[in-house]
Amino acid sequence: MTAIVSSIEIASPPETVFAYATDPSRFSEWQKGVVSGATDGDHPGVGSKCSMTRKIGGAERTTSSEITEIDPPSRWAVHGIDGPIRADVHVTVEPLDLGAGSRVTVGLDFKGHGIGKLLAPLVARQARTEVPKSCQNLKNRLEGTT
Repeated sequence: MTAIVSSIEIASPPETVFAYATDPSRFSEWQKGVVSGATDGDHPGVGSKCSMTRKIGGAERTTSSEITEIDPPSRWAVHGIDGPIRADVHVTVEPLDLGAGSRVTVGLDFKGHGIGKLLAPLVARQARTEVPKSCQNLKNRLEGTT
């Protein structure tokens, strides 16, 4: 399946953007359908687990991911480890304007397992419209605009 990639420039330093954009407990503030999220421990690293609960089709479903890359404030990645549709998510944050701003790029790819093989193309189609909106929501949150 083709990866979904969306970028946006944010008038906030990379450290601030990275900390907010890669904190699963904040995902519900800028991603549609997310009810809650959490990461193992106070200092997540490669191998740490993340959980996220989304509202899908009127029901709440929780999935788990494992952090596969973390290099603050520039790179973070997770790999879905359960559920019928598993996401690989990559976030990069690049400094702009000598560190006064940031460019955030979110890459997302899905792999279906079992019944998820049939559903993954539908989920990807929906994500193609939602990921740019989520990036705009992230920008609005961090810049204090609506």
